[in-house]
Amino acid sequence: MTLLITAVLLWSTLHLFPSLLPGTREDLMKRLGAGPYRGLFALSILASIVLMVFGWKSAVIEPVYVPPLFGSPIITGMMLLSFILFAAAHAPGNIKRFLRHPMLSGMALWSGAHLLANGDNRSVVLFGGLGLWAIVAMLTINRRDGAREKPAAVAFPKDLMTIVAAAVIFAIVIYFHEAVIGVSPLPGF
Repeated sequence: MTLLITAVLLWSTLHLFPSLLPGTREDLMKRLGAGPYRGLFALSILASIVLMVFGWKSAVIEPVYVPPLFGSPIITGMMLLSFILFAAAHAPGNIKRFLRHPMLSGMALWSGAHLLANGDNRSVVLFGGLGLWAIVAMLTINRRDGAREKPAAVAFPKDLMTIVAAAVIFAIVIYFHEAVIGVSPLPGF
């Protein structure tokens, strides 16, 4: 479990660094150069993901609570919405007019859905930790950046394209989830 905790802490620390210490980040970018800084940052994030995978697989599973929505279609809906929010963060659309942080909101929703469907210790560490990070990140980014200007409205077909693309990716993830992760996202099917 220590490896999984370390991985989640590493991920969170790396991602919170720019919003908590923007001056230090800028100093590092000047000293190292923008390219090397980004490369080092990306390698560190990749290392945290690799540690998460190994930490997840090596953790001794112990129940913590009975998951209230295991197998519920509510979880599937929450997950689809989280994928739409992930996609909306990278596409022009109206979702960004209503949500300042669609990707982080999607991560918080993704984490919450997994916590409602899984009640073991490693799920609490991974999904609870990443959900907490997403919420803290939204708060620290808001504090760092202050008030925001809402993006201009765009035509509905752009939102529709984002939703369709997210739904296709979601369907692919659902299809391969059990083979890759080892757990069926749709128990009973």
